Amino acid sequence: MKATTGQAYQLFHQGTQALAEVERAGMRIDVARLDSTVKEVGNQIEELISGMTQSGVWKLWKKRWGVKANLGSRYQLGPVLFEDMDYTSTSKTKTGRTQVNEESLEQVDNPFVKDYLRLEKLKKLQSTYLKGIRRETVNGFLHPSFNLHLVKSFRSSADSPNFQNIPIRDPEVGKLIRSCFIPREDHVLVEVDYSALEFRVAAMHWRDEAMIAYASDSTLDVHRDMAAECYCLPVDRVPKKCRFFAKNQFVFPQLYGSFYANCARSLWGMISSAELTTDDGVGLFEHLADRGIDRLGSCDGSRRPEKGTFEKHIMEVETRFRDKFPQWAKRKEQWWKKYRKCGWFDMMTGFRCQGVYSRNQLYNIPIQGPAFHLLLWSLIQVVRTLKRDKMRSRVVGQIHDSIVADVHRDELNEYLSLVKRVMTVDVREHWPWVVVPLEIEVEKSETNWFEKVAVEA
Repeated sequence: MKATTGQAYQLFHQGTQALAEVERAGMRIDVARLDSTVKEVGNQIEELISGMTQSGVWKLWKKRWGVKANLGSRYQLGPVLFEDMDYTSTSKTKTGRTQVNEESLEQVDNPFVKDYLRLEKLKKLQSTYLKGIRRETVNGFLHPSFNLHLVKSFRSSADSPNFQNIPIRDPEVGKLIRSCFIPREDHVLVEVDYSALEFRVAAMHWRDEAMIAYASDSTLDVHRDMAAECYCLPVDRVPKKCRFFAKNQFVFPQLYGSFYANCARSLWGMISSAELTTDDGVGLFEHLADRGIDRLGSCDGSRRPEKGTFEKHIMEVETRFRDKFPQWAKRKEQWWKKYRKCGWFDMMTGFRCQGVYSRNQLYNIPIQGPAFHLLLWSLIQVVRTLKRDKMRSRVVGQIHDSIVADVHRDELNEYLSLVKRVMTVDVREHWPWVVVPLEIEVEKSETNWFEKVAVEA
């Protein structure tokens, strides 16, 4: 890791100082609620284990493994399901072995397996998150450590606990954890996120005119458009969930070097695991079958996809995606060849990356790094201003593209005006390569971090 310019060095030097202020401020914890939640989850775990160990599946498990039977072992569960009980796994390793991962287990329609997945989720919730937060809470406040020296992409990381890895996509888990984070007295929690930041940075990095057009026009939405193509939906009738999965299972994987077979497998798996439907309530499997797509396909990159498979459909979508952004498609290959020749590459923010990188890393890091640096520069300015003006509000957390603050009620409007100016105007003046508009989304909560509502900045 090397800052090749004075500006890059100053960003991390000042960033370290600002994040030290964030660590010192800390986030307030509802300790009573946290302790109650730990106990409640522990009771749920015990009830699940009690029920599972009385089931027929557990009897088969013990018959196969004897005294070595271990309810927490996926290695043991695999043969029970896919050999003794003849279920079919949709996930294989490169050597052809059955994988017993979350994706394959979600395809098994069996009460025991559903309980097994829930048990794993609750165990992780209790040990990694709830107890981890409780262990690090001092006098009712959590003070995570934020680091700028550990990640190859020059993003930040967090530990004690990992504040940046607190789940939100699972509503149940998100509620149990985030409900324990509360504002100080006479304060409200405010979280400000950059909107579509990584795609905007990708447009600026690759200098693709079509990408820049998408990133500059708020009426355009590449994730919505690709969801429409991936799931054969009208552009104006794309459900929010479908957009989310197209964003994370197609658009970004494509930008970061994945290919159609992997994308098809992921998108297909999401249809059943998330129970995706059209906005009319029709299941997406049925919807796709009506359009001649009735199965996934082998998703074997060495074989040509078959007609009528989702794999072939996504291969065609991939081709259209590359045609949509031709300069990106051309420049990413030039980027790869240049790296292979010299062994290093520079980010737009002045950091040089040297060493061995895969194709995925080579396409990913120049986007993720500068995207975080936009946030870090903004965080530095906000922390400085709050301190200089002797405001009672404090920045208390940071998650890659968002800033979490404990804002005094009397300072709310002033704070929102500050972050909007810094994150959308000042940062563009600081870095001339920011050639597309930047937008933010703001949520606040009077009660706890989970119960956030959107507000206008």
